[in-house]
Amino acid sequence: MNGSLHSYMKVGIVHFMAFPDWAKSDESALSSIQSIADDEFFGAIEITAIPNPETRKAVAKYLETAGLIVGYGAQPVELGNKLDVNGVDPAKRQAAVDRLKLAIDEAYEVGAKRFAVLSGPFPGEEQHAAATKALVDSLDQLCAYAESKGTMGVVLEVFDRTIDKKSLIGPTAEGVEVSQVVRRKHPSFGLMIDLSHLPLQFESAKESLGVAAQHLVHAHIGNCVVKDKSHSLYGDLHPRFGAPGGENDVPQVVEFLRELMNVGYIGEGKQNVVAFEVKPFGAETSAAVVAQAKRTLLEAWARL
Repeated sequence: MNGSLHSYMKVGIVHFMAFPDWAKSDESALSSIQSIADDEFFGAIEITAIPNPETRKAVAKYLETAGLIVGYGAQPVELGNKLDVNGVDPAKRQAAVDRLKLAIDEAYEVGAKRFAVLSGPFPGEEQHAAATKALVDSLDQLCAYAESKGTMGVVLEVFDRTIDKKSLIGPTAEGVEVSQVVRRKHPSFGLMIDLSHLPLQFESAKESLGVAAQHLVHAHIGNCVVKDKSHSLYGDLHPRFGAPGGENDVPQVVEFLRELMNVGYIGEGKQNVVAFEVKPFGAETSAAVVAQAKRTLLEAWARL
């Protein structure tokens, strides 16, 4: 592809995935975030809950100085606390929504422009419709709360339904159906599509992005292991590109970028975010995995 990829997109990275030791201390959190902010390759970063308010304040100041677009990933908050935003128990679902409202407050503190969530577990076909209705109501509440505080948009990330997270959303087409309803009241709402999840969803980039085109507001690129259930990294663990047994490497990134371009998400003069979601395992270091991700994207871009 002719031209700098940075003229077609903002390259981002999911901090809490690339630096899994970040939460060991406030110093680890700040230093790892600073390492991304100091790297001019990146124009965006996604962080999650930082318990210490003073550390949050320091992170916000550093990211503002660096000029990065900030996203807030509430997925670890949901998964870590077993929150179910589409649960059929009204009290438990409201507790999940209320906890996420606190996360929205934190997201505003760090200057986030988007607030990402995932749906809760798929409850089975008998409760499928009720769970979907409950999800729409929860998203409506979260969007309304976020809008009451400022201009930050809420985004729903599409996950797998049958292998790892086993989420309600789920198939991309059902995510679009939910988005269509939520957008009637909250036009800034949209979907996040993740290359890492497509093999787990049994969907191609063309299928998923083609369906989601009008609702796509954020994109991730990464890897997963699907075919070998005995593999230590089986499921939605986001190993580096090209990891043995993995599904995604340069060719799949090329295809994903091509489809992002076809649906108009990336293009000359556009600055929508395409973010790495990769994680080191074993003896791998965060620095090496991040560098390898950048090389993978550059090679894929050259092949477009």
